[in-house]
Amino acid sequence: MSVLRAIRRNPQVLCRSLIARSASSLTDGETRLTRVLQEKFPRASSLKVVDISGGCGAMYEIHIESDEFRGKRIVQQHQLVNQALKDEIKAMHGLRIFTDVPRK
Repeated sequence: MSVLRAIRRNPQVLCRSLIARSASSLTDGETRLTRVLQEKFPRASSLKVVDISGGCGAMYEIHIESDEFRGKRIVQQHQLVNQALKDEIKAMHGLRIFTDVPRK
């Protein structure tokens, strides 16, 4: 059976496989930062951490959407993320932060 035919017959298996692979392909740094941010922002509706340094952990990009940012200016939102990652930031070269508030 061809791969394409297998996908057509059971797309859920492929989706589960891709999700498992993407979750397991996170670097140690991405996993660590994600865990810290999930603890600090438990109401986050969306969170993505990406090592943009090629896997060496020198620079990360963070996208986080949380109701905890509601009513705060962007600079205040970024300060909250920086504060949450204060220990981890010491070992980084750079950090890109993108924050947002969930739409109601």
